[in-house]
Order: sequence, then structure tokens, then C-alpha cells
Amino acid sequence: MRDFEGYGRNPPDPRWPNGAKLALNFVINHEEGGEESFPDGDPRSENALTEGSTAPVKGRDLAAESMFQYGSRVGFWRLHRLFTERGLPCTVFAVARALERTPQAAAAMREAGWDVDGHGLRWEMHIGMEEAEERARIAEATAIITRMIGTPPLGWYTRYAPSLHTRRLLAEAGYLYDSDAYDDELPYWRDLRGTPRLVVPYNLAHNDVRFQRTALTTGEEFFQYIKGAVEVLLSEPTGRMLSVGLHNRIIAHPGRAAGLAKLLDWVATQPQVWVCRRGEIARHWIANHAP
Repeated sequence: MRDFEGYGRNPPDPRWPNGAKLALNFVINHEEGGEESFPDGDPRSENALTEGSTAPVKGRDLAAESMFQYGSRVGFWRLHRLFTERGLPCTVFAVARALERTPQAAAAMREAGWDVDGHGLRWEMHIGMEEAEERARIAEATAIITRMIGTPPLGWYTRYAPSLHTRRLLAEAGYLYDSDAYDDELPYWRDLRGTPRLVVPYNLAHNDVRFQRTALTTGEEFFQYIKGAVEVLLSEPTGRMLSVGLHNRIIAHPGRAAGLAKLLDWVATQPQVWVCRRGEIARHWIANHAP
């Protein structure tokens, strides 16, 4: 059943740690190597969330493949430096096959203490997937991430969009929460066959995909856009959370990364902002806002 009101006019005080007003979670989507490609036996090369092509490509798209490879070869390491040099945590939405193909990046995530959530066995939609196949793919993805990171993932976010079974299958697989929802600015509980299920919602509005959709063109625009969102949320009477989605192959290009660097430096001057991992948000909600 759909819920159109949620917390309504009386959202709870999230009681974030140390009196923070906003829980700010940066999410790096680590997908390169998990996308469709001819070398992996797929019928086409994935070109979604690339810089685009000058003409439709039939068959193998070497240009699109190389744009994905930029993300893992160069982009990830720039984002890694931006966060680790400032001592700021983040969350990784990791496609399992991508993580498996980039062991150096996986090691860097472990060393940085980032939390790594599941983002599919491959960079694929689960909508329309047969239940048995989806269960098997979640199990395989979980095993790969656990092996590469050393701990099992607590959360999961499906490439748009999940199936009708995804949330239940994740619960059965032992996940603490999922983020397959865009309907709130605070975590909440949903009934899953009589059992409370934690949802830590995500959003696509505060996301670097806006560069690919020509809504943003410069790093400065990204900085001002996210800064404005943070300022609005800090001005409101009740605390909130904000997810900022990043992609290795999008935001990490130098002209865009300059805006992210400026944002991270500005955020560090805001005492009411708690920059945190997604798992920390989930555990805080469980401890302070039990169903």
C-alpha cells in the first residue's frame, strides 16, 4: 500500500549525534566494470551516464567503454583523495562485478573505513527479474562484496528500479536496510509481512547525473546547488538527512571535481552538519527511533 503522508506535519526530531541538524551522506557509485559490454557477452555496450556520442553506435561502442574505464582508472582515485585528505567519510554503492575488477579500489575503501553497500551483481535493473534469479544475484553480489571488503554490506540500492520482491529478498539475505525509495528526507519503517523494515531513502535530485542531463555545466554550479540544499535544510525547524550522489566517471573530471572540493571545504565549516556513512544513519535510527 502506498503512503502519501509519511511523517506529515510532525516529523520526528532525528536527534543526530552531537546536536547536528543535518546528516549529510556522500555516496560514490562504483559501477565501472559492471555495466553491459560486448566483452562480457552482452548484446550492446552500455552508454547510459556517459558523456554521450555524436551518432548512434551499432555493435561495440569503444568510446562508451573507455568513458566507463575513466571512472575506475582515474575518477575513483580523485574522489578518494578529495575525501581522505579531508578526513571525511562516505558511502560506496558498489556493483559487485565492478568491485571485483578493481581490487586496488576495494583495498582503498577498506583502508579509508568507508561503508560499502550493495548496488547489484551488475549495473542492472531488477524490475521484471524473476524472483529466483534475483535472489541468486543478490546472494552472489553479497558474497563478492564481503570477500572484497572483509565485512558484509549492511545496505543496498538497486539501479533504478527494484522489483516487487527486492525489499523482501534483501531482508531474507540479512540486509539491515535498503535505499530503494525517494519519498522522504528521514529514515522510516515499513511493514514487511508483519515485520518492521528500515528504509534509508535516497534521492536523484542532489546527484551529479545532472551534469549528464545538462542541468549543471560547471563545478561551481554543483557547489552552489548542493550548498543551497544544505542551507535550506539547516534553516528548517526539524533535522533532516541529505544524500549526495556521485559517480567516478562524472563528478571526478577536473572541472567538476573543483566544485566538489569547494563543497567539502565549505561543509567542514558547518558545525550543524554531520558528514557520515549511511550505515551510521541506519544504526542511529534503529537505536533512537525503534519501530
